[in-house]
Amino acid sequence: MSTYKDAGVDVKAGEETVERIKPLVRKTFTDGVMTDIGAFGAFFRVDWKAYDDPVMVSSVDGVGTKLKVAFMMDKHDSVGQDLVNHCVNDIAVCGAKPLFFLDYFSTGKLVQDTAYSVISGFAKACQENGCALIGGETAEMPDIYVAGEYDLAGTIVGVVDRANIVDGSTIEEGDVLIGFPSTGLHTNGYSLARHALFSQYDVNDRPDELGGRSVGEALLAIHKSYLDTISKLTSTVDVRGLVHVTGGGIPGNAKRIMPDGLTIDVDYASWERPALFGLIQECGSVPEEDMRQAFNLGIGLIAVVPASDVASIFSSCANDRPIQIGRVITG
Repeated sequence: MSTYKDAGVDVKAGEETVERIKPLVRKTFTDGVMTDIGAFGAFFRVDWKAYDDPVMVSSVDGVGTKLKVAFMMDKHDSVGQDLVNHCVNDIAVCGAKPLFFLDYFSTGKLVQDTAYSVISGFAKACQENGCALIGGETAEMPDIYVAGEYDLAGTIVGVVDRANIVDGSTIEEGDVLIGFPSTGLHTNGYSLARHALFSQYDVNDRPDELGGRSVGEALLAIHKSYLDTISKLTSTVDVRGLVHVTGGGIPGNAKRIMPDGLTIDVDYASWERPALFGLIQECGSVPEEDMRQAFNLGIGLIAVVPASDVASIFSSCANDRPIQIGRVITG
């Protein structure tokens, strides 16, 4: 006789995990949430009266091989925060406000404490971003994943008034690029970073360049949410375009919003590159072109604004540490 548990799927462990996470998830609920977790579908009621011409905006993403570092460190709460913040940024740069988030957690064998830690990260970031964690899926799939490992994906849904959409369509030659610092690699470039760093260091090593942090701690620095910064910018100045710097680096992401005939001229010497990037480049003898293509290099968000608004940004967003990093040119 063979049971489902014999085959590698522990239904009871999954049910117990759901019960454990319910208090965490409920703390994220906003006024629009209509169902508790555990239903077949999650219901969310939007207050459409608050918008003149509402447009729904959504995005789905993962955290890539940053998970490999989490496995090495046996630290699982921060990757949950990474995923939520990454997804929030992707719709916030369109001008949207996040409404709710759904997660997908898949593993070979469910370890309840690990799943709880990951989902606690989802809940923490959802609370910080003012969006509800209204549903998700926990899948146990033996023979698909290496023992002790898992994968994550998340979907964010938000809304923006059509008149407030930020899509780069009004960008002009001569507009200025204002960058905002990242907290590290965020969630991109980890295959290259791991290849370079772990050829010389262990995850617990503390190179002098990292100022007391271990290699693992530096790599697991939480992906920053720029929601508050973007809200401040869009309520203060004429933001013509916003760039979330993810895979593809600054040039690869900026081109997503550039009108035909325009490109960017970035002064890579205009900010101090965080030490982690220098260590990666040194350990792996990584060409500069690859560094610029794979990493954010210390700039996680870029606002494209008229030159006349630069002074206002430096005044109103001083705590967000804006840096003038380039301009829009014909190209």
